[in-house]
Amino acid sequence: MEKIFWEFHQMALNLDTVALFVRVAALENVSAAGRERGLSPATASTRLAQLEGTLGARLLHRTTRRVALTQEGEAFLREAQALLVAEAQAVASVGQGRAAPHGRLRVSCSSSFGRQHVSPALPAFLARYPGILLDFRLTDRVIDLIEAGMDLAIRVGALRDSTLVARKLAPNRRTLCASPAYLAARGTPKHPGDLAAHDCLVLGEQRDWRFMTPGGPLSVRVGGRLASDNGEVLRDAVLAGLGIALKSTWDVGAHLRSGALVPVLPAYPLAEDVAIWAVYPSRAFVPPKTHALIDFLQARFGPVPYWDDGDAPSADALVT
Repeated sequence: MEKIFWEFHQMALNLDTVALFVRVAALENVSAAGRERGLSPATASTRLAQLEGTLGARLLHRTTRRVALTQEGEAFLREAQALLVAEAQAVASVGQGRAAPHGRLRVSCSSSFGRQHVSPALPAFLARYPGILLDFRLTDRVIDLIEAGMDLAIRVGALRDSTLVARKLAPNRRTLCASPAYLAARGTPKHPGDLAAHDCLVLGEQRDWRFMTPGGPLSVRVGGRLASDNGEVLRDAVLAGLGIALKSTWDVGAHLRSGALVPVLPAYPLAEDVAIWAVYPSRAFVPPKTHALIDFLQARFGPVPYWDDGDAPSADALVT
């Protein structure tokens, strides 16, 4: 290890290119790794070829669909990862010279949650980190982070892509709710099975609502006159008295506290444990800009988020 590390210095390797190689090895795709670093496919390929020329060894087998490490590439990968860790530790040990988070940060976020709870925090985040250029995209599609060139996604609900690294930002407490006017007109369900006689407001294709009962988990098929792929449409509908909705408290907490909505079937908790997550493609060499946003949002939301206790953080508290 020490011998190879010394040889790295003698070769005057470009550490940005070494980091590019490490990402190519992780993603098995030159274009995707280059896109993460703001490089065109041609530029990324040229830099990798220069690295191979400097080392005097072929590191990658290239095909039209993917790349794979050669035996030399596998050996170099281990040392390259160690070199990048050593570089990060050296920078961090300098104290005042420690690199502040900087660069373009590309973030995808669930639309409703992003508008209501992330967007209001962005001015304070950018004030704290003036070196970060934020590209913040709202979408309700589950996008491929690598293909889209995103550093990070903020997602609400159950995670399905096991290849991503996930950090929990906050709990996502959910409840069934309805307006007092709807319940006065249609009656209040006493058991999950009673939902069959009610108009239930359905998000997308989520027609099976799962509850915990004394006898174990119970799945109830629901239906009604309105379904939508947008949670804010359903929030407006439940406030208007159109039915019973399964909603997150980050979306309807204020309405529950005001009495505009009331909980339905509170004795039957929902079976699925969901949360609000930050997900990113790789655990290795996550840039400081990505850590900065994750840590900022975790501190803002906390283990008991403000939408569950009604105490939103002030702008002054966010900036300090």
